[in-house]
Amino acid sequence: MEEYQNGSEGSFSSEEAENIVKEGIESVLGGDDYSQTHVNKWTAGIVERCLTQLVKLGKPYKYIVTCSVMQKTGAGLHTANSCYWDTSMDGSCTVRWENRTMYCVVSVFAVSIA
Repeated sequence: MEEYQNGSEGSFSSEEAENIVKEGIESVLGGDDYSQTHVNKWTAGIVERCLTQLVKLGKPYKYIVTCSVMQKTGAGLHTANSCYWDTSMDGSCTVRWENRTMYCVVSVFAVSIA
């Protein structure tokens, strides 16, 4: 993952965002097994938790957080993101998490408002 730094206190740190996302996924999914009836609750909980923690950093960004949860069935899973923005200030990170029954992919996009 790339980290965008312009020397200011408000610059986006993909490492910091990755840590927040990993903690968010672990706190919501923890040791659970895949359950179709829980997916909506899980994805909403993960994005809300991540967004809340990112906003608490107090940096001048608008955040977009996406989350996908998929049961492990042997099927392939491919994701891609592309952004047209100011790479000196804006940034993103994607975290892929898995356990024995599911995959979780969370992407964070940070768009500078400064």
